[in-house]
Amino acid sequence: MANRLKQLWAAGKAAVNGWLAIPSGFSAEVMAQCGFDSITVDLQHGVQDYLSMVQCFQAMQAHPVTPLVRVPWNEPGIIGKVLDGGAMGVICPMVNNRGEAEALVRSAKYPPRGARSNGPIRAGLYGEASGYQVTANDETLVLPMIETREAVENMEEILDVPGIAGVYVGPTDLAFSYGRTPKFDHEDAFFLEIYAKLIAACGERGLYAGIHTGSAAYAARAIGMGFRLTTIMSDSSLMAKAAKAAVAEVRREAGGLA
Repeated sequence: MANRLKQLWAAGKAAVNGWLAIPSGFSAEVMAQCGFDSITVDLQHGVQDYLSMVQCFQAMQAHPVTPLVRVPWNEPGIIGKVLDGGAMGVICPMVNNRGEAEALVRSAKYPPRGARSNGPIRAGLYGEASGYQVTANDETLVLPMIETREAVENMEEILDVPGIAGVYVGPTDLAFSYGRTPKFDHEDAFFLEIYAKLIAACGERGLYAGIHTGSAAYAARAIGMGFRLTTIMSDSSLMAKAAKAAVAEVRREAGGLA
């Protein structure tokens, strides 16, 4: 099965990524019809579990979005399981050095490139006639997260690990690790310099940098910086933002009656 996200990148385009914290196939179905290029089910900080992830994938199946998953941790069992469930890419938190990046790739790739166990119970249903296993190593994306001071210091060695497609920046944890206030959309020159260095290092290697953002405006700005995967908040955050705006509008327009 061809990975549309890879095709988009190969065409020189950036991808707009959705994010699912809500464990609902209906929420996933709604998001999949909103124009996103890819949608990530968050098993780390969302309230999703494995079965709700599968339901989200089933709901998204009819729409041209690439299904991704952020796993809870760099652990081979869950990495293999989300790929077996149909994920076309894995975003993995807290990858801080070459060894951890190598372990991630090993968990996500079949032999001889890795040690992923064979059993694509759901993913195999959508493989090509020649078999899912034939194309899986090339079509599934491995994206370690850069979100700590240690990871920034080891950026080059992480990017040099064969098998990764790029990296994904976690801005809030990155700020935490430097003793700063955690936030999504950094304007501080300190962080912008880190981003520029990361984007340049990815470009030199033919890799792609992604980032989590807190607004559509910053997501667009990030694309201008050179990021090629930009996430606009999450389904729960987008819903809360729209709901708050609607309630505020009603109270404002009602002239003190509500």
